[in-house]
Amino acid sequence: MEQSRKKYKRVVIKIGSSILCADGVNWDKDVLNNIAEQVAQLIRERCEVVIVSSGAIASGMHVLGLKTRPKELPQLQAAASLGQNLLMDAYGQAFRKNKIHPAQILLTSEDLDVRKRYINAKNTLLELLKMGNVVPIINENDTISTEEIKFGDNDRLSARVAGLISADILIILSDVDGLWDEKKETIRLVAKIDAKIKSLACPTDKKACVGGMITKLEAAEMAVNSGTLCVITNGRKKNIILSVLESPETQGTMFLSKHSLSERERWIAHTKPKGKIFIDDGAKEAILKNHRSLLAPGIVNVEGDFKVGDPIKIVDKDGVFIASATASAASVEMLQVMGRKHPKEMAHRDNMVIVITGED
Repeated sequence: MEQSRKKYKRVVIKIGSSILCADGVNWDKDVLNNIAEQVAQLIRERCEVVIVSSGAIASGMHVLGLKTRPKELPQLQAAASLGQNLLMDAYGQAFRKNKIHPAQILLTSEDLDVRKRYINAKNTLLELLKMGNVVPIINENDTISTEEIKFGDNDRLSARVAGLISADILIILSDVDGLWDEKKETIRLVAKIDAKIKSLACPTDKKACVGGMITKLEAAEMAVNSGTLCVITNGRKKNIILSVLESPETQGTMFLSKHSLSERERWIAHTKPKGKIFIDDGAKEAILKNHRSLLAPGIVNVEGDFKVGDPIKIVDKDGVFIASATASAASVEMLQVMGRKHPKEMAHRDNMVIVITGED
């Protein structure tokens, strides 16, 4: 079985608060130690592993004696600041038993949205993975973030990280066996995340957590659209990570990956847009069917304040999402020339990632 998991050379594992703290307060050392043992085994097999872990705010809540997750931003930041050290200390104790060194990386959305910082984060992670006996442990930098401390941030962060390092598989460890159907039975395989699949998700009601199946599906969709296989499974099962890598179609819900995007395409597709461009039916057809760049005559409206090179969202006149792109002109210029003949492209086809096929 070891041979079957060796085809996954680079693995991202997302670990939620409900896995680390079953009662919402205390560390589950048995689960944590088992995770560390599995990751150590994979590293010995020359697999590269990155962990995206929640748990800092939950740990801080314990220190502060809070029973429910704070709603005020300063309290959230304070809890994260107190808890982050405890989180890494717990990981450190578990991994050092297995002669593995955890490396802490705290990220904000800007670290992945700004192109230069995105490349820097990627280079740091790849350098750490080269060291062989190191496991990077990533968390949202909740102590300074003002916008990203919200529902399910680390689910989406794990998918961004998987795309950042071109991971072969993203394993999202939850406290359920996977995505359930209407009969509360686990769906083993999802070939396409459509409206029916999304309707099966529901939010969490756990006091220390912000994630739920909704955000896990969002993360899975982001991962598979980038070419990364994704599995949502029960992280409290013993040796579940090794089991997933040996037989992903039987250990939770497996989401099949689609065509692989290039590194730059992943950044364009997943970075928060600075603006929105509304286009007419002619421009929509030119982009979707003829694979053309966006020209000024096809633009009917521009929203947002952006400059050349910023990520933007292209939508049709009804607001349906067509493509992600980088702007070839600033928003001020687009507003001046939209609807008119103009020699300059507003968004070049080479810097555009289509999100729908354009078929009826």
